[in-house]
Amino acid sequence: MATTTATITLSSADLTGDALSLSTTATLTKGGTVTGLDQTTGVNRKIYTATSEVVLFDETDFGAASEPAHKVYVRNPSTVASEYFTVKFGNGTGDVNAQEIGRLYAGDWMFLPYSADTDTDITITPSVATSMTIEYMALYHS
Repeated sequence: MATTTATITLSSADLTGDALSLSTTATLTKGGTVTGLDQTTGVNRKIYTATSEVVLFDETDFGAASEPAHKVYVRNPSTVASEYFTVKFGNGTGDVNAQEIGRLYAGDWMFLPYSADTDTDITITPSVATSMTIEYMALYHS
């Protein structure tokens, strides 16, 4: 059984009146079980040279697995403040009912659960058409 853990640490000396230090770790498992996620797409990078919306993840990226316990990691490695990716959940590109979940500005990243069903793709739209790179990975089970 594969064992994958995710850890996040948030700290700041001046965000609040007191020093802030939070840390948590989770073992990533198949939905409703203690069995670890055992597949990964590996860390990938794509370069975009247009401001068109594109599908980053859809259900075909996860084989036949239908248990909604997949995890996705996405990062904008840019160092240019005006370069961000708009991230949406929807049914492919151009979905007028898609929900924008946020923007990944230069240096930002996200790690979240993803059900990978046929109606919910993760799409991204680059803010500029000047060779923007996105880094991404999915963890899932077979």
